[in-house]
Amino acid sequence: MQATALAHPNIAFIKYWGNRDPELRLPANGSLSMNLAGLMTRTRVQFDPTLAQDQIWLNGQFLEGRARDRVVQFLDLIRAWAGVALAARVESENNFPAGAGLASSAAAFAALALATTAALGLHLDEPTLSRLARRGSGSAARSVPGGFVEWQPGRGDADSYAFSIAPPEHWPLIDCVAVIEVTHKAVGSSEGHRLAATSPLQSARVVDTPRRLRLARQAILRRDFEALAEVAEQDSMMMHAVMMTSHPPLIYWQGTSVDLMRAVTAWRREGVAAFYTLDAGPNVHVICLPQDAETVKARLKAFSGVKEVIVAGVGGAARLIEIEA
Repeated sequence: MQATALAHPNIAFIKYWGNRDPELRLPANGSLSMNLAGLMTRTRVQFDPTLAQDQIWLNGQFLEGRARDRVVQFLDLIRAWAGVALAARVESENNFPAGAGLASSAAAFAALALATTAALGLHLDEPTLSRLARRGSGSAARSVPGGFVEWQPGRGDADSYAFSIAPPEHWPLIDCVAVIEVTHKAVGSSEGHRLAATSPLQSARVVDTPRRLRLARQAILRRDFEALAEVAEQDSMMMHAVMMTSHPPLIYWQGTSVDLMRAVTAWRREGVAAFYTLDAGPNVHVICLPQDAETVKARLKAFSGVKEVIVAGVGGAARLIEIEA
């Protein structure tokens, strides 16, 4: 009873921030993202009757404490669905930095949901798998489908899932991730979501989200780069404004983050097709068209304070790569 699955992280153009139901991770608003090809989490799950308790490994390190508890709680949810009580050995590996705003939990729980259900013989359709992944990490719902993905908030658990609005080949956008910091965030996204409602700006952000979603969806379907750049940068700023005005405030940006945002808007005025967006972390995702990718990559590598540049195209759906009864 074992299976191995692979999933990609995603970068949101319209952000998910705040839950209206923390336990079910029902989002305060809808969101829209693209999966990142080349960046991945590979997770192997093996149910073993000889194990006394779950064993969780991440990048070769044995997990303990809150991180382990979060995975075990998710496994318990799936075990309850399947009607089994076996302990599991989980081995997960990322090929990108975890905990620094690169959606590592999205890829992790999408891969974990698929590998665990497959190992237990649960053959779930994509909406159900997306709903399940959401219970581990909200943005994991968007890492289940492929390409450009929208997560609808839904009225409840049954209809809060993500779906693809366009396949990876629809628009070959490139994400050049300027890595400014690779250490884990002092305040993780889960805690940040709980603080969102303490900001006086959150309600205005949520009310305006359908407008931004419509603009971003139209821009992607029409391959309108300027329109997507405008709404994505605005949305990123709105989310971070909520973070900064929460109680206590969350300031994920570093000085280099701000300098890069200013630089990217200047590059666009010069004719380089590029825009920025930041998730819950200091690293800056610079989205560009293929013809400008080398220029953007070179400029980011030369930028003071940037430690590394990771380049990714549009990724596919979570998928099984091995299953054994």
